[in-house]
Amino acid sequence: MTRQLKIGDVVIDDDSDCFVIAEIGHNHQGDLDTAKAMIKAAVEAGADAVKLQKRDNASLFTREFAEQVYNSENSFGSTYREHRAALELGREEYEELIAYSNELGTVFFATAFDVPSADFLHDLDVAAIKIASGDLTNTPLLRHVAERGRPMVVSTGGARMEDVERAYELITAINPQLALLQCTAGYPPAWEELNLRVITTFRERFPEAVVGFSSHDSGIAMAVVAYTLGARVIEKHFTLNRAMKGTDQAFSLEPTGMRKLVRDLRRTRTAMGDGKKATYASEEAPIRKMAKKLVAARGLPAGHRVTASDVALRSPGDGMAPYLLESILGRELAAPMQPDDAFGDHLFVDR
Repeated sequence: MTRQLKIGDVVIDDDSDCFVIAEIGHNHQGDLDTAKAMIKAAVEAGADAVKLQKRDNASLFTREFAEQVYNSENSFGSTYREHRAALELGREEYEELIAYSNELGTVFFATAFDVPSADFLHDLDVAAIKIASGDLTNTPLLRHVAERGRPMVVSTGGARMEDVERAYELITAINPQLALLQCTAGYPPAWEELNLRVITTFRERFPEAVVGFSSHDSGIAMAVVAYTLGARVIEKHFTLNRAMKGTDQAFSLEPTGMRKLVRDLRRTRTAMGDGKKATYASEEAPIRKMAKKLVAARGLPAGHRVTASDVALRSPGDGMAPYLLESILGRELAAPMQPDDAFGDHLFVDR
């Protein structure tokens, strides 16, 4: 079976361009206008989709965890509960962002961190639902989302292979619309922790799944490497300004970086070609200039039988190619040749 996934109107498969997700997350800082500005910037940069994160803060955390003092420089509240509440957008805001995304012609979806959030997103008819790395082992949530029948994008940061296999088997038994993303859940991870070859492992182990890469690293180069390894979904954190307050801002791409990422991914697909070695029009002049032809090393009389010492290899390569040398040795010249005259079959008696 061909691996394929459709999100919105975009078909993703091995022959497609990379589906680029601008992960806005909560980089909008809980502000609707900022979120809209980020969506617009992502679309202008060429991203295929924008993604937010949805949490039901009232039920998601233990009381102790929610009420802990949160005095980080990136805090938006005095406790973690207040911090998360300040960043959360509600139904009216989501409806406006979905309408705005539709107006701009881009795919909008979000990560569901819990069952109420999954239902919230399902009711809003989002194009897909993302599962974060931390919920790869949350089988009740995986089952609940899978049963909703929407395309699922699942990150695998911090996971063992058995965790990935368990999630894959559970989801696909219910819903075959799945993309598995290799991810290292550091913020950001060390380069040696990216382990991009897992993309190949996933493609071999899950031949019917679209495979991708959730890129928490800084820069754009690794996404291109991931595409060449077979990743067809790239998720990259996105912001308007890396100096903005928030834990994800520093390793997110700004609009210029996102534009370059999309550009390079599109070029990569084109540059990979079809694997059939061929010559191209752009090569003709340079190769003619650099290549060699068989010419007379000195003046040669008619009736002379050609020896190796009579032949020189000189540019441009607009005559007999050097690999034809053996074919002219010992043959008799029908006419004299001057130094640098090009050899050709018409010059020989036995032509």
